[in-house]
Amino acid sequence: MPSTRIETRRGWLGDRRRDFVEAVQAALVEGILIPEQDRCVRLLEFDEDAIITSPHAGLRYTVIEISLFTGRSIDAKRRLYAAMTRKLAPFGLEPHEIKLILHEVPRENWGLRGLPASEIELGFRVDV
Repeated sequence: MPSTRIETRRGWLGDRRRDFVEAVQAALVEGILIPEQDRCVRLLEFDEDAIITSPHAGLRYTVIEISLFTGRSIDAKRRLYAAMTRKLAPFGLEPHEIKLILHEVPRENWGLRGLPASEIELGFRVDV
C-alpha cells in the first residue's frame, strides 16, 4: 500500500505523463510485489527555476519518494530499484537521472479506514 510521489521538471514528459505514472506503478508491482489495484502514485512537475540539481543530473532528473510499510527485504528493494530503472528507460531516463527514496513506515503509523494499518488485513504480504 505504498504512497508514491514523483517530482520532475515541467514539460519534458509532454503528453506521456499518464504513461510515466503507469510505468512507476508497474515497477512497484514488479519490485515489491504489491497488487496491481493498489494504486497511489502522484506526479508533480516544477518549473525550471524551482529545482536545483547537480550539473550532471540532466533536464529529466526525477526524484521518486515512496512511503511504504516497513518489512521489505533488501532483495525486494533491489528488484524495485532495477524495475524502476528499466520501466523508465523508454522515457529517455538514464539511471543517473533517477533518485529513488524509500520512507519505511511502521504499519501502526499508517491510518486506513479509520484504523491503524496494523489492525487491517491488507490482502498482500509486506515481508517479501
